[in-house]
Amino acid sequence: MAIIAITAMYASFLLVGWLAARKVKDGTPADLLVAGRSMPVWIATLTMTATWVDGGYLLGTAEGAFKSSLSLGIQGGFCFGVSLILGGLFFARRMRQLEFTTLIDAFEARFGKHWAAVLFIPAMLGEVFWSAELLAAIGSTFGVLLQMKLATAILLSAVVVVAYTMVGGMWSVAYTDAFQLGLVVLGLVVAMPFIFAAAGGFDAAWSHYLTARADRGMFFPPLQPRGDFWTSQSIIGWWDVSLMLVFGGIPWNCYFQRVLSCQTPRKAQLHSLFAGVLTILLTIPPLLLGVASFKYNWPSDVLTQLQTNPSETLPMLLKYVVPPAVALLGFGAIIGAVTSSFSSSILSAASMVSWNCCYRLLWPELSVGQMKRIIRVSIVLLGAASVVMALKVQSVQALWFFTSDLIFVLLFPQLVFALFDPKANRIGSVTAFIVSLVLRLGGGEPLFNLPHFIPYPELFTGNPSSWYDASGALLFPFKTLAAAIGCVLLPVVSRLTAKWDSPLPLRKVQTAS
Repeated sequence: MAIIAITAMYASFLLVGWLAARKVKDGTPADLLVAGRSMPVWIATLTMTATWVDGGYLLGTAEGAFKSSLSLGIQGGFCFGVSLILGGLFFARRMRQLEFTTLIDAFEARFGKHWAAVLFIPAMLGEVFWSAELLAAIGSTFGVLLQMKLATAILLSAVVVVAYTMVGGMWSVAYTDAFQLGLVVLGLVVAMPFIFAAAGGFDAAWSHYLTARADRGMFFPPLQPRGDFWTSQSIIGWWDVSLMLVFGGIPWNCYFQRVLSCQTPRKAQLHSLFAGVLTILLTIPPLLLGVASFKYNWPSDVLTQLQTNPSETLPMLLKYVVPPAVALLGFGAIIGAVTSSFSSSILSAASMVSWNCCYRLLWPELSVGQMKRIIRVSIVLLGAASVVMALKVQSVQALWFFTSDLIFVLLFPQLVFALFDPKANRIGSVTAFIVSLVLRLGGGEPLFNLPHFIPYPELFTGNPSSWYDASGALLFPFKTLAAAIGCVLLPVVSRLTAKWDSPLPLRKVQTAS
């Protein structure tokens, strides 16, 4: 039954993608990349929400509530939603007015195409590593619920998603996203009553959580240290990560691809605001499921497994607590969330590679037909690269976290001043980039066995030893500091060097047609 349901689900993805692809038949590269700039607000809102509500969002929200606190549970979803709202208030209208094709166009317009090619690197790597991390999440979920081999699950998912993304580009991704978001809502809503009934009811589960975790039953950290859980370091750490999620969530091409697909600047702004609200609201179901899992009387062996690997909280609830038919709907919710984000990320990465690298930088004489072929080949190649990384690279999730750091630390200051500072120049941009990168790496990176070489606690705090954890890693918010210093350096250095490097006016670069 499970295999039949999965087959039907993936067949429906292909059908929806194929139907949407008819919009680009004999179309242009603009149809593939930005849906011909004719996407209605409602579909733009749904595809944006589906892109941000990925597998990590669902699994991480339930995991955070189960293993730690309500504030950790809501952190990702709430901050992603706020990020979309801020993007709608300050960035979406501006980007759409200038009719850019990708995020990188803004950097090219302000700083020139060669420096934009450097800024393209962290933006593209972030999308590719995210794609690989999503495939790894699909494989793990299939393994927990269906005992399917990791490689089989990853290959099956990648082939289906790459197929409809390659054929229909942004239109196919948008309509399948909307369909997959419906699966997410349906699966979670149907599963919740069964899970709460098994946990003794909503009131019992909620009261048990607040009683057992008196210091952790709040949605946001207190202003002052409280108990053993909320120390000065944990409060500052929560806000440090939150700032990274909020502001680091803006300079992603998969976000601006939807902004630039909207029919008008006003509609681009509205879709971002609506998607932000929906993203925050969709935090509620997995958060409550995490609360219920804390109350549920797990068999001892399952509880031990869950405590060892709390990221399996939601799959375990579906496997052990709800009827099989309901579990399939919940499984569909996870698969829908992951595949919608995977299709968005590989299309986004392929858009930057084909448009900014191949066309704008290397071969500007490409014809419309050649450009369409390059877009589709890029989707296939980047999808294949994601599969290889998901199967072969053990630390793919750590790579994605690291590149997400870089997008916050390096690209957020660049985007702000590229769009809103008419005196920002390339020297200021390069200086801010290099200094922020050094400050970020100075805090150390376990992924590369790189120890910290800047003693932030000794430089900025009165009790340095309290800002190191047991492994010696820094608890000091050095990522936020690195981004903030980039925001200061870029405008200051630009003004000091204006006579040697005249600022470029922010203008429309060539748009996809």
